[in-house]
Amino acid sequence: MSDRSSYEMLGVTEAASFEEIQSARDRLLEACLGDHKEMEAIETAYDAILMERLRLRQEGKIKVPDRIRFAEKSPEPAPESPPVASRPSAAWLNQLLDTPERKDVLQPAGIFGLLALAGFYGPALALALGVACSIYFLNRKEHKLWRSVLLTLLGLVIGVTLGLTAGQLLIPQGAELEFASPEAIGALVTFLVLWLVSSFLR
Repeated sequence: MSDRSSYEMLGVTEAASFEEIQSARDRLLEACLGDHKEMEAIETAYDAILMERLRLRQEGKIKVPDRIRFAEKSPEPAPESPPVASRPSAAWLNQLLDTPERKDVLQPAGIFGLLALAGFYGPALALALGVACSIYFLNRKEHKLWRSVLLTLLGLVIGVTLGLTAGQLLIPQGAELEFASPEAIGALVTFLVLWLVSSFLR
């Protein structure tokens, strides 16, 4: 079926608009409802016209109105919804928190783990070494010694307070255990806090 006979079959001219072609097709399909052969011929003519128009459009021989959208044309962007008001994060907190690499977490964890084991035999010396290690790891990140000392001392106070409280709650008053004393548990919790401070703060 040639393009000319496709137009004739739908009863439209080559100058017809897309809406006119579509309307003619719908009208003819309604008229021959039940005659499958005729309906197929109408659909074939309609498809042939569309393919010809698409080819002409791609060759730049016909101009298509901007109001008609085609599949290859990107759809209009949806209107942006108003931004959700997010709570402003505290600037001081962003400056204080660190996102360490894996080695910056594992290396201090290994050292504080060894010191925690040594803390069961002599908590005072192990805590002193833990404080020195925490200052070293913090100072290595930002090269701010006094800030490192301050954060380490804060971590030490929090760790000792939590650790001694946990030790007194976990071990009954007057109980004598070989490796578990309130001081040893306090040292263990303190090492955990010092590790968190030296790994995730800066």
